[in-house]
Amino acid sequence: MKDLKFPINFTFNVTTLSNDFSAKDATGKTVAYVRQKMFKLKEDINIYDHENKSNLIYNIRADKWIDFSAAYSFKDAQGIEIGKIARKGWASIWKAHYEIIDQNQKLQYHIREENAWVKVMDSMLGQIPIVGGFSGYLFNPTYKVTDLKGEDICQLKKEPSFFGRKFKLSKLKPIDNDDDERIVLSFMMMVLLERRRG
Repeated sequence: MKDLKFPINFTFNVTTLSNDFSAKDATGKTVAYVRQKMFKLKEDINIYDHENKSNLIYNIRADKWIDFSAAYSFKDAQGIEIGKIARKGWASIWKAHYEIIDQNQKLQYHIREENAWVKVMDSMLGQIPIVGGFSGYLFNPTYKVTDLKGEDICQLKKEPSFFGRKFKLSKLKPIDNDDDERIVLSFMMMVLLERRRG
């Protein structure tokens, strides 16, 4: 995932049994197909360059058994760690907060949810038969990446859609290609976790 053309659109497949989605750039080109392995005690996500799953480009794996404060390491096709995302434990119970860590194990960015009430309302309405299918049009959480100075770098917003299946990742400020890669991988992992939370 080099020289990405933002915005990147994540679209979940609602017709498959696995938790999977495609990521397409601003030109409509598929830049990744993300597939979460089901029934694993540790999160294990494979990322391919296309829906045909012929070329594995990344793997994301949890460093702990199922846990709300686990970290998730990103490895490229050669098995080299290029960074990780860590959930901020208790701080994420109410309002999502994650940290992006670089390949040298140094904190690089924060991901924070803008308004926790949006997710609460989305989750509550989502439980009501028939009405739940429309909640994806009414409540759409936003998550922002900030650097260590507190400046906004990127934004992920849930787009209006049935069953909350579309997300748009926009760049707010120019950053290095390596950071692009790490931020996109972080959001891929985060969106899987946050969708499961509601």
